[in-house]
Order: sequence, then structure tokens, then C-alpha cells
Amino acid sequence: MEIDQSVAQVLLTQGATLVFLDVPTGTDVGIDIKSWNVGHNFKGIKMIPPGIHFVHYSAADKFGELAPRVGFFHDFQKSEFLVKRWDSKEETISLESVPEETVQRLKDNIKELDRYLGPYPYEIFKPWMKLTNRITASLVTRCSPLCGYVQSALELEHCSDALRPRGTESASKQKKYSRLTQEDKEELLLPDLKPKPGTELRLTELPDKHYPDNATPSEITQHSLDTSYVLDSILKKLREPMEIIGEMQLTFICFLAGQSLDAFEQWKKLVILICGADNAIPQYRSIYMEFLQILEEDLLYVPEEVLCDIVASNNFVYHNLCNLFRNIESNSEVDGQLKSYATRLQGRLTAKFLWDFSNLLEEDDDEAPVIVTLAQ
Repeated sequence: MEIDQSVAQVLLTQGATLVFLDVPTGTDVGIDIKSWNVGHNFKGIKMIPPGIHFVHYSAADKFGELAPRVGFFHDFQKSEFLVKRWDSKEETISLESVPEETVQRLKDNIKELDRYLGPYPYEIFKPWMKLTNRITASLVTRCSPLCGYVQSALELEHCSDALRPRGTESASKQKKYSRLTQEDKEELLLPDLKPKPGTELRLTELPDKHYPDNATPSEITQHSLDTSYVLDSILKKLREPMEIIGEMQLTFICFLAGQSLDAFEQWKKLVILICGADNAIPQYRSIYMEFLQILEEDLLYVPEEVLCDIVASNNFVYHNLCNLFRNIESNSEVDGQLKSYATRLQGRLTAKFLWDFSNLLEEDDDEAPVIVTLAQ
């Protein structure tokens, strides 16, 4: 790895150090969007740029098979010296704090320890900053699981018997059940499981009902076509409206680096919610500008198999972007700068994915992307 000498000098003096004690050989250890299969000399990572980072790892069995990934966010301070110890019984990082005397001993022997520390892969720092520039320490605290670790495979447990529904179903519920598809009915027969308390991400709850109480039928229809009401309701509950963009970035990192499918589902819901609004666009113009920039960045990192599935089958990104671009183009209250940026983004996405955004204002029930041929 080549790094500018002036930058290297700054990171040597101001960069943080993460020490991992007793990590078994073959464990997959990473930081941000980079990971390594570590050897027996590995003791941690040095020269970490101050700021929020995502540390992750996967234990390996005797056959080299990796366990589901586990990770945690940490806001590294200048010259911070963070020590974690491996729990061989649980095959994960111990939740217990390392004794202060052990930490001090490691600090005193930093010159000896240094050769066992791998340098932070600085080539990923700029891309990492683009992926996380709206994630704050307070957001990490709010969204992180109470257990402190993001798990790709959550521990599940049965709902208690007291939480199960009681009594005879009403006629209306029986009618609703009769209208369910066979697939839905089979899903209802599956065990009712929930994540073990404290292990799930604490994300913003997105309501199923997209209209206010006492709404008229016509208002219900209007809110079903325009998610501005529910978007506005959610933004007013946050510490600041831009926090929704930070949560979008956080869930994407939990998916990309933490391999959490639950986080990916929340990311998709946020994309759908933001793209589905029309009347709210002028009011939250800065959010929409950030959203378009961040979504474009995220699409660079969507794993190929996920992207291929999207393109070949249910392309929710393309479909929802069509809806958003249509709303931006047709909304007379949207300023020219946002319209211009949306138009330029359409061109870049067409060049990268061959997505066709022409004729946005024409009604089209086909949600699949149209492949266009670019001029040579």
C-alpha cells in the first residue's frame, strides 16, 4: 500500500490503535469495507484515521469455515488505544473490559507490539467517508443493538405463550384470512420467532399506515400515492431531519460490511419511502439532494449477485427512482438545481446500469427496467 509520507506521519502520531488479543489464526477480521484472514502474529490494526469506523470479524472452525459475521461501530478518537480480547469459549470478542493494567502494559511496550499491528488500509478511507459522512456518534448510539454488536445472524426465540392471540376470530378477520394466498397461509403456520432482546438493531419504526386518522377515502388514496405525510411524520420525530440519511447510510454499512439482511430491509424501506414522496420534496430539498448523492454511492457497492437479482427480477431501485425522478420533474415547486442534478444522475445511471429513464411522465405499468443500447 502506497501512502503519502505526510499523511503517514500524521496517522502515526494521531491515528488510533485497535489491539485484538488472542485472536485465533484463520479468523476473518476487518475494518470498514476491508477484511483479512489473520495469521498467528496478528495483534490488531494501527494508524486508524479518527472518526466512526465499523470493526467486524468471523470465527473460523477447524475446517476453515467461517461463522456468521459480527461487528461493532466505534468512534475512534485521536491517538486512542482500544484493546479487545477474544473469548475462545464463545468464539467472539469478549464483552468484558480488558483490565487497565493490561492496557497500560501494552502501551508501555508499543514498540514491541507495533510489528504485530497491520496498518489501516488508507486507500479505502475516502470511499468510506463518502459512505458514512452523515453517520454521527449519537446516531450510532441510538441505532446499535443494546448488546453492542451487530450480528448478521440474530439469535431467535419463540414468542411467549402470553403474547399469542386469544379467543375466537372475528368475522372480518376470518374473511381477511380467506383472501390470503396459499403462500401467506403457509407462512402463518411457521413458528412465531423474534430476535433475542438486545440483539436487534434499534432502527426508526416505519408505520404501515400512510395516512392520518379520520382520513376520508379520497385522502387515503392520495396518501397511498404520495408518501409525503408519513415521511414528514417520521422526520419530525428525529433529532434533526438529516438523521434519516444517516440511518440510511448506517443500515447500508450494516448490510455491506456487517452482512445483516435485516439492515438491508430497512435500507430498502427508506429508499422506497423517500422516493415515494412528492409534495415533501421542496420542503426537504437538502435531504433529497443528499439522498440522490448517497444512493448513487451505495449502488457502487451493492454485491453483484444482489444487483443481478434486482435487474433481472424485482428492480425496486430502478422502479422507485423512476417514481422520484418523475415527481421531481413534474413538481413546479422543485428548484432548478435539484432538477438539474436529478437529470445528470439519470444519465450516469443509464451509462452504468443501462437503465432507461426516458419518457418518465408517460404512464407505464411495467416495473422492469428497459435496456437501452448506448452509442459506441
